[in-house]
This record gives sequence, structure tokens and C-alpha cells, in this order.
Amino acid sequence: MTAPLPRQAASPDEPPRPPEDRRHVVRRRALTLLIIVLLIGVPAGYLVISANQSRDSGKDKEAKYSATGLTEGWPSKVQRRLYQVPIPHPSNQVAYYETNNWKTSRLYAQFQTTQVGLDQFLAEIGVTRAELKKGDITISARDQEITGWKFTGAGSRPGDDFGIVHEQKRPMPTLDIVVNTGNAIYPFVYVVSRTVP
Repeated sequence: MTAPLPRQAASPDEPPRPPEDRRHVVRRRALTLLIIVLLIGVPAGYLVISANQSRDSGKDKEAKYSATGLTEGWPSKVQRRLYQVPIPHPSNQVAYYETNNWKTSRLYAQFQTTQVGLDQFLAEIGVTRAELKKGDITISARDQEITGWKFTGAGSRPGDDFGIVHEQKRPMPTLDIVVNTGNAIYPFVYVVSRTVP
């Protein structure tokens, strides 16, 4: 078994290192602390700000739709199937509202889609674009008041409105549809689907 090597003594030719200046120690520690704060604090602060902005944005959208009775987002698959409102992909600005009473159940839905999406929606409910009538506002004033929708007039989207009432044999729902072409690339679709028990 070999013995450990003895610690090497400092060379007599090397001048001894002076003790570290207290100001230098404080400055080095402050710099280390600053780096740690920046590495941890900045990302954490960013996350807090981002979360607040996201929450505020959600509140703005919620307030926008709650003022009209609509809920931002897609109706459930069951609602879409029951009321026969096949919202196509892609679609945005999707919102809906459902009412039920002993006499009639209604699903109000809106969405903006592509020209292909519009054709797909119309085909799935069993109508064609040629059946849409220019200027025919098929959604009643009562239903417009519930949703806050406005057609052809003050507050409405610019462009032409086209409408159709798609009646089906009971118990299938009747769909009142208005398509706004204010945006020639992305038409806006409004639907009121009514079922009578």
C-alpha cells in the first residue's frame, strides 16, 4: 500500500497571493445574484404577464359574446348532430347558443369559413349555393335580437346577404341560414336550427 503524496509546498520564488479585497468579494456576489435573478426572474415575469394578457383576452371575448347570448367556441358533436349544423373545418369566429322550452328547441350558430367550407356545409345539409337567395334575410328579427346579429343595414357586415330556409320533415330540424359575403374569400354563415318535439 502506497502512502499518499505529501502536499506540495508553495515555491519560495512565488510571491504570496494577497487576500481578496472585500469590495471585490461583494461586487462578485452582487453580480452572481443579479445573473440568478435575471435567469429566473425574467422568464417568470414573462409567464405572469403572458398569463394575464391571455386571461384578459379571454374575458374580452367572453364579454363580447355574453352580451349577445352567444358562447364562443364550437357546439358539442351531439348538438351539431341533433340540430344538423355541420360546421366545416377550417372555421373561425365560431360561437353558438342553445335554447330549449316545451314548444321548440333552437341552436344558434355562427362561423366564418372558406368558399370550399361553405360548399361543404351546404352539401352536408342538402342544399346548393344556387338555392341561396340574394337579400333574403331568413333569420327573424326575434332571433337576431337574441344573438345580436344584424343583417342588411346599420351595424351589419358589408357585402351581400344570401338566405335560405331549409325545411325538413319532422322530427328533422328546420334551418334558417344567412350567408354574408362581405369577405369574398371567407364568407360568414349564420344558422338558426329549430326542432319541434
